[in-house]
Amino acid sequence: MKKILCGAMFCAMALSLAAALPMQAAAAKYTVYCTNGKTEVDMRTPAQMKSARGGSTYPLATFDYRTDADNFAKKMNRQCPKK
Repeated sequence: MKKILCGAMFCAMALSLAAALPMQAAAAKYTVYCTNGKTEVDMRTPAQMKSARGGSTYPLATFDYRTDADNFAKKMNRQCPKK
């Protein structure tokens, strides 16, 4: 009886973990923001960034991978005007 109960608990935990992983992967986006004349890469939403950095913050592009966002930010760093 213990083996069946342990097996059922293990299966339930494995299924809940498997269901949570795709949702986490889909939520991981990196956005390049222009804020106060500088570029910045962050995972926060535009509303969260405006709250943290001020009203002159706006998104430039969104990427799935941090390296892509960092490369884009490096290219845009001198082209980010103050608003």
